[in-house]
Amino acid sequence: MRLSEHLYRTISTIAGPLLFVESVQEARVGEMVTVHTPDGRDMEAEVLEIDGQTTLIEVYGTTQGLDIERTTVSFTDAAKKVPLSPDIVGRIFNGSFEPKDGAPMFIPEKRMPITGAPINPAARARPADFIETGFTTIDGLNTLVRGQKLPIFSCAGLPSKEVVASILKNSRLADPAKKFIVVFAALGLTFHEYSFYMKTLEAMKTGYVAFVNMADEPVMERLLAPRFALTVAEYLAFEKGMDILVIITDMTNYCDALREISTAREELPGRRGYPGYMYSDLASLYERAGRIYGREGSVTMLPVVTMPEDDITHPIPDLTGYITEGQIVLSRELHQKGIFPPIDVLPSLSRLMQKGIGKGRTRADHRNVANHLYKYYAKGRDLRRLEAIVGRDGMTKADILMLDFADAFETGLVGQGMARRTVQESLDVGLELMKKFSLEVV
Repeated sequence: MRLSEHLYRTISTIAGPLLFVESVQEARVGEMVTVHTPDGRDMEAEVLEIDGQTTLIEVYGTTQGLDIERTTVSFTDAAKKVPLSPDIVGRIFNGSFEPKDGAPMFIPEKRMPITGAPINPAARARPADFIETGFTTIDGLNTLVRGQKLPIFSCAGLPSKEVVASILKNSRLADPAKKFIVVFAALGLTFHEYSFYMKTLEAMKTGYVAFVNMADEPVMERLLAPRFALTVAEYLAFEKGMDILVIITDMTNYCDALREISTAREELPGRRGYPGYMYSDLASLYERAGRIYGREGSVTMLPVVTMPEDDITHPIPDLTGYITEGQIVLSRELHQKGIFPPIDVLPSLSRLMQKGIGKGRTRADHRNVANHLYKYYAKGRDLRRLEAIVGRDGMTKADILMLDFADAFETGLVGQGMARRTVQESLDVGLELMKKFSLEVV
């Protein structure tokens, strides 16, 4: 018997979700641990760090009720693995992978490490073919491509959950013959948000798998839920040949949980108190999206980031922008005008858009229509500053035309409400708008 399978009664300190265990003979970072509580419960934990004779353990749950004398620890000599099966589709779990939908746990076909397997860069296939979200501002102007990671940058008070709900219900592939599944991870939800998303999932027509973590649940579950979601996505994509869209909301709650754990470990803080390794931690999640040569499936990611203080230079959106391939930016100004979705197309960008549009994918004139819409709207937005100074009476007819186009662009093209548009309809709306103002589309 391995020595570390013995029960240890050598806990020296309990600090938040962390246990410090002394004189452990054998252990390794990432090893799963079972914590036996005084009231007879068994809790999962993980080895975070080994420093000499002291082993730092992080508990997946609350440590309330534990004490140093009566709590024991046993080491398993195994890394955390995720149970997987095709029967997982249509199920809802919490952040500890326990069923939250009232149905019994499925019988796993296999188990995979929660950390996943890094994709060899030489084996990565380029993202290709678009995923239709139903929003003109995304499908027509910032197209989402299979295998891409495209974050949504929001601000407090903006309808990001309504945007996410619409994408959950309306996203689909151009080829209906391919199997498409949405994997949804919701982190730090209030009860109001939980009720909202449950109603959305009930109304979904496409397949889904959901992981839901509530705001009052253990902080460790907030770090585990997206990893569970991505492991499930990798299994369905690369072993079952499905195309998976992973939506994670909200990565700000994830990073706050990371900061809370880092503070409990008494680590040296970085910018705004976040740990210095937050960049590599976020990359370990975002880089799990992609396609692999020779395999049918794909993992596409839409993480939602609520920017603290509306600051796009805050560490969370800043680091997210470095890792991902563009951004969709929600605008407070458009929201105040009553426009939904309030997506500001000028700071928004999809760097891989060209890989998913054009003849045989969307439409041959897609790039041309998008370029002209951007050009005319940017002119109109720029002229609003001049209008504020000299008024409309001091402007030329051509300038007034651009101002009117910008207004019509926001209310007619951006502001589609909850209605779903196909990519063809989105392009047609753009063409009709330019024809209405007699603008050339060369």
